[in-house]
Amino acid sequence: MTYLEVLEGLQYQTSTEILPWAIDTTNVVSSPSSPACVVYDEDTETDVTSTVMPTNSPSATLNIITLSPLRALTRGRTYRIKVSWVVGSSTYERFFRVKCEV
Repeated sequence: MTYLEVLEGLQYQTSTEILPWAIDTTNVVSSPSSPACVVYDEDTETDVTSTVMPTNSPSATLNIITLSPLRALTRGRTYRIKVSWVVGSSTYERFFRVKCEV
């Protein structure tokens, strides 16, 4: 399976912000279902989903997948947010990165 980065690329978030990121699947497919999300700390290459996205209940409406709020990031770290979804019998995956500078 190939993992592709979303067009917007690297994003930024502070350690005190709590943001519900979203991706638009229009350029890939329409009507996504069964969205899922995993967050990795790129510095340690570990799954940190339970720490930075404890609720982890992504939802899909039309072509938009909205993730649960990302929070409690560590200053100086970069996170890779991998999002997957299903259309018909196919599973799609994309990722975006979030850097915490402050």
